[in-house]
Amino acid sequence: MWRRNSKPMRSFSSLHRCRTIALSSLSVIIAITFVIIYRTRVKSSSQFDSGKLKWSSSKSAVELQLLPSMGFMNGTDLMWQLPESPKAVLFIAHGCNGRASNFWDRSSSCPNCVGLPEERLLVLHALGQKFAVLAVSSVGKCWTFGKEKESVKWIIKWWIDKNKLGKLPVVALGASSGGNFVSALAAVMRFSSITLMIAEGVFDSIDIPSNYPPTLFLHMPKDQRRMELIEMNMQTLRTKGVDVKEVRCMQFPLTPSFLSDRIPRLDQAFSVQLFELLHQRGFIDDQGYMRRDGRATLWKQILKGNKFSSEKYQWVNHIQEELNLAYGYHEMTSLQLYDIFSWFEAHLSSSKAS
Repeated sequence: MWRRNSKPMRSFSSLHRCRTIALSSLSVIIAITFVIIYRTRVKSSSQFDSGKLKWSSSKSAVELQLLPSMGFMNGTDLMWQLPESPKAVLFIAHGCNGRASNFWDRSSSCPNCVGLPEERLLVLHALGQKFAVLAVSSVGKCWTFGKEKESVKWIIKWWIDKNKLGKLPVVALGASSGGNFVSALAAVMRFSSITLMIAEGVFDSIDIPSNYPPTLFLHMPKDQRRMELIEMNMQTLRTKGVDVKEVRCMQFPLTPSFLSDRIPRLDQAFSVQLFELLHQRGFIDDQGYMRRDGRATLWKQILKGNKFSSEKYQWVNHIQEELNLAYGYHEMTSLQLYDIFSWFEAHLSSSKAS
């Protein structure tokens, strides 16, 4: 009797055990699927690997130091740094309200240097790639295209001769107003190639020579009017036989550690706290995206309202730049350094600047 009933009991026990295993397996599958979907969603929401957003992710950013030489000529200041055995020269033109000092870190040898996060990474990467770097400040708020163009041309040639770099190819990069300036300068001075960052160029007001350099347009399509002008100017250059390329920079979500990842010496605790406050105030959405450009966001009131130490105010311009960058409308960027220097490398020639 007992033996006859034991078989159904064992069958029920086995069935129960199978159901338990099946449910456990289903739970694991669901959990794995959720993780995959989440990771896919996060990856598709940003064009960047979060690990690569850290300023220290670049070998050159860790191993090299920003120690510029400084000078004053033709009514403006210039700063430069040479790596060992340079293979090319990079001239940089900042945007409106910028200065050459934005590209190098503050130090005892350069107390007036600012070291904005995007600018400093550009110079560090250039040095790591063996480019000698020269940055010149505009005389006024923004660049002009008359005497200033001839003045900067003279400065570049003088500096190249002074440092015995005359046999090296010369490239140029300009951002915003500086990009427009570089587009005009390239019509009267020989460059191996140029990069115009968040700038359409001034091709409607210059004569484009037959030897105009290969031109990379690096821009943010959220600025639709500028994107349309860039597309028009790319076509104009193509008809002149100029090699052109376009790189688009998209918006991306903030993370709690984003600001400390991008800005050296900014502590993570402050970065996390500011992120939480930005979210609470509605300046960023639930996915971390900026609702408005950093310039149009009253985020600085958070610093005052929450009585952050005065030490944090030294980072206001650095934070402003990174919030603008995340919004993806109009800002200097170092996130596309691979594209920029691949372009330069692909077009290096031994032609002397003239």
